Amino acid sequence: MPERPVAAVLLLHGGEEHNLARPGPVNLPLLRMRGFLRPLAREAAAAGVAVGTVRYRHRGWNGERADAARDTLAALDELAEQLGPVPTVLVGHSMGGRAALRAGGHETVTGLVALAPWCPPEDPCEQLAGRDVLLLHGDRDSVTPPADTRAFAARSRAAGARVCGYTVTGSGHAMLQRIPDWHRATARLTTALLGLRPFPAETASALALPAGSPEALTLALPRQPRPAAGR
Repeated sequence: MPERPVAAVLLLHGGEEHNLARPGPVNLPLLRMRGFLRPLAREAAAAGVAVGTVRYRHRGWNGERADAARDTLAALDELAEQLGPVPTVLVGHSMGGRAALRAGGHETVTGLVALAPWCPPEDPCEQLAGRDVLLLHGDRDSVTPPADTRAFAARSRAAGARVCGYTVTGSGHAMLQRIPDWHRATARLTTALLGLRPFPAETASALALPAGSPEALTLALPRQPRPAAGR
């Protein structure tokens, strides 16, 4: 961790709908996020950005308990106590994406990246007003429906969030297809949310569109170039 972080990124892994058991030492959803952690850590360290992973108390969301969201809010509070109220970006996959969206109203959160998020129609979105919300979802996802993500994105834009939605063509829920594109796009978008680089042109245009513009939610994720040498 940088000596005096100026910002922070928290990664949130997936889980299950109902499971009160504690995550064990072998945790596939957590391992899946390591591929996102490495490129983020490389880019963030030189800029004084702290990067960490939220550890959940339970494997599941567990209905109204919303355990993953509660753990995320607790982690944000703890981070603010340690570092001060530094701007923070959340990056979450599946249940972790749902937790990021639910916790996105925390006072330190300025933006978030949700990967194949779980977006039930009953979930609130008003807490995201004023935040930058970037959503990526594979068109072959049979676990968390892409249509639910687009519907949530539309509601969030109407509630005052700045939202951009990408479709990752040919990829499913586990992000096993087009892995480099998932990793590189997430690193680029997260560092843009932190102000370390400009947004891709299509992202900036989508975020600036009026709330009712559906084209902001249906961008095709292009192939992502390799990072420049030395980054």
